Amino acid sequence: MNIYPNWKNWLVVIIVALGIFFALPNLFGEDPAIQFKAASSDIELTETDVTAVNSVLNDAGITPRSIELDKGQMVIRMNSVADQLESIDVIRPRFKDNSAALAFAARSPNWMKSLGMGTVGLGLDLRGGVHFLYEVDLDSFVKTEFEKYEASARKRLRTTKIRSETIKATDTSVILEFKDIATRDAAMNALSKDDTGRTFTNLNNTSNPSFTVTLNEDQLKARQDFALTQNITTLRSRVEELGVSEPLVQRQGLNRIVVQLPGVQDPGQADAILGSTATLEFRLVDQDNDPYKAAQTGRAPLGTKLFYETDGQPILLKRQVIASGEHLSGASSGIDTESGSPAVFVDLSGIGAENMLQTTKANLGKPMAVVFISQEQEFYDENNQKLTKPIVTEKQEVINVATINGVFSSSFRISGMGTMERATNTALLLRAGALAAPLYKVEERTIGPSLGQDNIDSGMKAIIYGFIGIFIFMLLYYKKFGLYANIALIVNLVLIVALLSIIPTSLTLPGIAGIVLTVGMAVDANVLIFERIREELDVGTDVQQAIYSGYDKAFSSIADANVTTFIAAVVLFALGTGPVKGFAVTLMLGIATSMFTAIVGTRALVNFLYGKKPRLADLSI
Repeated sequence: MNIYPNWKNWLVVIIVALGIFFALPNLFGEDPAIQFKAASSDIELTETDVTAVNSVLNDAGITPRSIELDKGQMVIRMNSVADQLESIDVIRPRFKDNSAALAFAARSPNWMKSLGMGTVGLGLDLRGGVHFLYEVDLDSFVKTEFEKYEASARKRLRTTKIRSETIKATDTSVILEFKDIATRDAAMNALSKDDTGRTFTNLNNTSNPSFTVTLNEDQLKARQDFALTQNITTLRSRVEELGVSEPLVQRQGLNRIVVQLPGVQDPGQADAILGSTATLEFRLVDQDNDPYKAAQTGRAPLGTKLFYETDGQPILLKRQVIASGEHLSGASSGIDTESGSPAVFVDLSGIGAENMLQTTKANLGKPMAVVFISQEQEFYDENNQKLTKPIVTEKQEVINVATINGVFSSSFRISGMGTMERATNTALLLRAGALAAPLYKVEERTIGPSLGQDNIDSGMKAIIYGFIGIFIFMLLYYKKFGLYANIALIVNLVLIVALLSIIPTSLTLPGIAGIVLTVGMAVDANVLIFERIREELDVGTDVQQAIYSGYDKAFSSIADANVTTFIAAVVLFALGTGPVKGFAVTLMLGIATSMFTAIVGTRALVNFLYGKKPRLADLSI
């Protein structure tokens, strides 16, 4: 009756053993550290670099715990957070062409690391770091979409030899006018054919036959969702390039994105990379017209566009773009072996590489320019009053003009970057991709490592005090069975820690609250079981039958309570953000582990101790 089959006993033993095994790395703790790597991902650090960094730190009176090379990068372990912060202030000015970021390095043995065993990731409120809240400018995105459609419509009508009077993009539509109704209808048929993503509407109240191209509510929402999703993907790529461990990038509300970077204490550098919009365009230089005349009149000749070089000199480029940022498949920084100056090495793919190949074949000996496009945001007006929404201006700068001396397609270099820092940041932004829609920062918070440690200490105290109180109560009230419940609680906590170490999530302060809550729920399950056993004993039921009935009849009540709480946790996880998700994750994990330890775990222990004793006079409960 109260004897588990061997397979079930072994299942309990294996699960508990695996939990202990995967939770082990957390016993070793972490060191405050600095993650130091070369400016280019193609360059690996060596022992010479280790010696140089160690010498700089020793000159500043700082003794690191250790300096290790790991896959071409350097991990500088420090003895305290204070040493960590002081060290990074010493290292960054001396090694400007390298990347140094605050991090935490696990002390677990190498064999654990080789097996992929990690520690529990800590969220921003426990680790310390930077919190950004960005708002995506969806209005600008929609306006840009209509401007792109204007250019596309001109090209398609030109291809079909349909002449338009005017094509003009507004913030919410594109208006096309024609000389007669027949031409208008032909243009509408040509543009609307196979285009189900836009709405075409005739205008009858204008002097010329015309129609508009707009987006209905569903079409508009689909494009806005795409822009948000694309921005989140790009921001995640940039965070990965920054080398931040356990970051959080997620949508909040209709048009906002939360970015949390645990361990980062330099918000300026992080924001400069995350909020930047950068892409490249490759165009041929117009050699037939005078750029200075175009600059004076403010009008570029037909088929050209006026740009300015980094030194302010005007230059005319062909309107046709050979390739742009969307065709980039890779970008890295380094030193140009010919000029000895910083450069960006670019890889193109698809139609961009094909266009580059055909262009270089047909234009040998002619100059080609590289246009660097970025966006600048102005947060204050001329009276120094903060704007409710920043003014975004696009900056287009010709960073390189070179003669096409050979035929190339997918791989080449861009020199003239000025400094290695600019080359590195440009390559990073190009690798991560351009943002689909402009975004601007609406909130920034920096949490210091010491405050994060205070939160950890407070959370640990809450768990320890909660455990001590429960342990004492269970031992006094349920005697030996209280001891069994306490053992199950310890195993429950170990299993939660193991799961948090395995899955890609971060433990937050609300997450600690979720753990404390599940501890109480696990005890509640044991209380229901033990009270049911007491009731059976009080009415004179046989001891073995009382144990069996206690677990059997209490199961439905325990399952109902836990399932309903689990559903609530799933809803919190699906609809919540940030701290709410952290609470929901630990609550769901805690419910799963507490169901196992309270019902299966304690039952296995009780069966092992009492199952083979058919004649029991009483129980210590």
